[in-house]
This record gives sequence, structure tokens and C-alpha cells, in this order.
Amino acid sequence: MSNWHVNTEGPHRGRATAPLRVTVVVGSTREGRFGTTIADWFVGQVRRLDIFEVEIVDTRQVALPHAFGAVTDHPSRAETTEKLSRADAFVVVTPEYNHSYPGTLKNLIDEHHVEWQAKPVGFVSYGGISGGLRAVEHLRPVFAELHAVTIRDTVSFANPWRSFDGAGEPAEPADAVTATNALLKQLTWWAEALRAARAANPYGA
Repeated sequence: MSNWHVNTEGPHRGRATAPLRVTVVVGSTREGRFGTTIADWFVGQVRRLDIFEVEIVDTRQVALPHAFGAVTDHPSRAETTEKLSRADAFVVVTPEYNHSYPGTLKNLIDEHHVEWQAKPVGFVSYGGISGGLRAVEHLRPVFAELHAVTIRDTVSFANPWRSFDGAGEPAEPADAVTATNALLKQLTWWAEALRAARAANPYGA
């Protein structure tokens, strides 16, 4: 993808194909969670580009078994499944809880199977000094078991509650924007390649 130009304004690429459908999964359901702030910022970055259509799956708004803090007036599971099914790629926004990721996120993943297959998964993580990277490392083998491809580069925020301002923006955004551009570049390559492969030869056929 040599015709990408990565800078502070984001990656841009001339396109003749249909936009890629990216589903952003918000992994935390806790009261007072910071994940929505990070997810909103990331989605804002993605929507500045003209190559993605974005949908959001919030684990707090989905009926899941044993979902800690999940609300009752949630979208139907069928709606959630449809969002995952039509996605060309995923980005999971996850905190790190006790060196791993939330149980509700595992429930969402386990409730689905073919929806993840032969699609790329990127990660945006947050937490203490590790920036949530240990949660990401635990998620990689889970998605490998589901025949998904995880993106090597990640976006991570260490102690984000100290580094985001009241408007939900990083106080020093340059590193976060650079990491986001790298993630989206790789995600796009895999999403396009696998979308073409699934169209030519459906996975598991």
C-alpha cells in the first residue's frame, strides 16, 4: 500500500471500491468507565477518512449472559449479530482488568463464531502503566481460535484519565494519531484482502 500518506491529518488513499465496514466493539460495562471516551475519540479519527463506514457494538447495551452492569433496554442480540456479520473488520476497545480483559467482552466474543471468521481485528487498549497491552495479548489467541487475523500494531493509552482533557481529546495527541494511522493502514490492507478472498471463495466452504 505504497500510496498511503501517513501524517497528522490521517492516512488517505484513492479508492474505487466500496467503503470498508468497521465495527468498533466497546469492551467495558463498568459504571464510570473511561472506554466510551476513548472509543468516541477513536471513532472520530476513523470517520475523518472516506474509506470506512463505522458501526458500534457496546457490550453494555447488549444482552449477554452474566454481563456485569449491562442495561435491560438493549438492542436485540439479532441486531448485534447483524452488525458483526456485515463488518469487514473490527476494532476492539478494551481496558485491562487484573492483567486481562473484561468478562463481558469474552461473553460477546463467545456468543458468536462465524461472524469473526476470516476478518481482521485491531485493538485500542487502555489501563495503568501498561496501557492495557496485557489485555490485548490475552485477546490475540482467542481471536486466532475463531479464525480471525489480529493486527500487530495497536493504539494504547497508559493512565488515560490523566491525559485526556474535558472535551475527550488527548492532551498530547501526536503519538496517539500516529499509532491510529498505523493501525488503520494495516487494518485496511487486511480488510480489503480478506473481503476479496471471502467473495471469491467463502471461508469454510
